[in-house]
Amino acid sequence: MTEHFSANPAAEIPKLDVRGLTIAYDRRDAPGQEIAVDSVTFSIRAQEFICVVGPSGCGKSSILNVIAGLLSPAGGEILVDGVPVTGAGKNRSVVFQSPALMPWRTALENVRYGLDLWGVPRNEANRRATEMLELVGLGHRVKNYPHELSGGMQQRVNLARALAVDPEILLLDEPFAALDAQSRELMQNELLRIWTATRKTSFFVTHQIDEAVLLADRVIVLGNAPGHIKEIIPIDLPRPRNENIRRDPSFFAYEDRIRALIMDDDNPV
Repeated sequence: MTEHFSANPAAEIPKLDVRGLTIAYDRRDAPGQEIAVDSVTFSIRAQEFICVVGPSGCGKSSILNVIAGLLSPAGGEILVDGVPVTGAGKNRSVVFQSPALMPWRTALENVRYGLDLWGVPRNEANRRATEMLELVGLGHRVKNYPHELSGGMQQRVNLARALAVDPEILLLDEPFAALDAQSRELMQNELLRIWTATRKTSFFVTHQIDEAVLLADRVIVLGNAPGHIKEIIPIDLPRPRNENIRRDPSFFAYEDRIRALIMDDDNPV
């Protein structure tokens, strides 16, 4: 098995360490289990932005769910700052594809939800929620309900809610997949801005190769099921990045390299 560790050998303890992760599901039509992810090993440095791409069904979201503590692995382990993950925790927040906002709560109240669950005093929770809405560009929408917001705005509220609890690791599972192309590009640029401001260690699952190249410090390319790492590609493009980087010849070269790895499995993205 080839091990894929941080490109920085001086790093003492990775922020996130995934060791020999194996994920299995019960078969629906036969006894036993089917291996979905096979012995995946990688690590992420603090403040690093990692994107994961690969063919449909290769286990991208399953890996994210194990890191989040929402799914138990069949083998291997996940460590955050050297401490094994045994379930969901305050040091990780998840942004899913669907905003899943509560329709009876305003934007502010939705963002405040996690803080309310933690028993944070109301004044402090409101202050924190307001700051996060301002960060995602919705400071003027604090009193709006979800039905009064566009899909892109709802996803910004979703992101603000995840950031409000100040996680150490931000897990994003295809958060822009349901948006139209124009809104998706807008949100990608917004996420670049927000990440530059917060420097949250981020693990981002996507089907969009250009999205991965735009956002990531490194891109993990998974192979066909059972999911396994084919290659981890450092993205040597300058930061801070903006929309103009898409026209850089190196950007196209990274896209072509990643696409070739995925298409080699005869299973398009």
